[in-house]
Amino acid sequence: MEGQVRELRANAASAASSQPPTTAAAAAAPPQAAAAETTTQEEQAVLSGHDHETRTIGPRLQIQGFADVNLRATNQQGATNAFSLGQLDLFITSQLSEKFSVVSELIMEAKRDNSFEFEIHRLLLRYAMNDYLNLSAGRYHTGIGYYNTAFHHGSYFATAANRPFLFAFESQGGILPLHNVGVSATGRIPSGALGLRYLAEVGNGRASRSPTDRAVQSSFDENNGKSYNLGLIARPDWLPGLQTGVSFYQDNLTPENTPNIDQRIMAGHVIYQSPRYEWLNEAVFIRHKPEGAGGGVTYTPGFYTQFARRFGKAQPYFRYQYVNASVRDPLFFDIGRRNGPSFGLRYDVTNYAAFKAQYDRTERRRLSALDELIMQLAFTF
Repeated sequence: MEGQVRELRANAASAASSQPPTTAAAAAAPPQAAAAETTTQEEQAVLSGHDHETRTIGPRLQIQGFADVNLRATNQQGATNAFSLGQLDLFITSQLSEKFSVVSELIMEAKRDNSFEFEIHRLLLRYAMNDYLNLSAGRYHTGIGYYNTAFHHGSYFATAANRPFLFAFESQGGILPLHNVGVSATGRIPSGALGLRYLAEVGNGRASRSPTDRAVQSSFDENNGKSYNLGLIARPDWLPGLQTGVSFYQDNLTPENTPNIDQRIMAGHVIYQSPRYEWLNEAVFIRHKPEGAGGGVTYTPGFYTQFARRFGKAQPYFRYQYVNASVRDPLFFDIGRRNGPSFGLRYDVTNYAAFKAQYDRTERRRLSALDELIMQLAFTF
């Protein structure tokens, strides 16, 4: 809009200098007044500074792209070494008015059969009333822990070449409900130097009726119950870059041919980030309780810690992760225990492109260990 104002003023000034004024009043009129005689009603509203949403030129899309290209080599039986396209992420925003805005993420991704899949991963209408209340409706990333809301689908922003297994997306075998469709509220809590913030979300929850169903229930909910997630975050003034938080998620799952399951997810994190250092620590505790007297309660703990130190354009990093699901768990029986280290190096080749080299070793319960080497070029455009 500011660019349109400048363009209209320049055009008006050019027209005024090339044509003699017909009256003395016109000769004394500023360029804005001269332009008002020939421009449309919407353009006049821009020139006069009116910002009422029914009179402005209208919303304008802002598009940012993110993508990555990978080379993966692994000793997993049946897998081959291959180049692969990562996700093509089109991040789109639009300011509708002073308080209303739209945020969306459109993802195109290559599948294992070499076809492409398109999916809307985020689509939100937001209303920012003030610092203490921001409302959103649509499809969002759940506020479970830190990683899921800090690093979305643009690999360029993350230090490592892949996500911790604990926060792997649903389509990649992840165990957490990282996407949801519903409504959410966020904002500050008057707390002085503690810098407290709250989070409240209500949505359809994750599908569990059949393993072949889409995990994210974007248009249909398999039951009448709704999931909710509550979170509390602190960003104290006395140590910039420090963030701590806890969250609690609850849902009622209805798998086919088995009793309903009460799912509860407790998460906590301690994060420190500065221009040189990155230290991420998160832990998640998942409880599944089937209905009925005969159902046994199962618990799935998981955590990761990641440390990185920047040296100019280079940023070496280390991560250790752990997830342990019981074989008796009605949903995670095929996950088992997974734990191991990752070593990597990120190098920023330009301000908008980064090269990453990472080695993962994953120990598995009752299975042989997996070794994987990932080479990645991640960029934004």
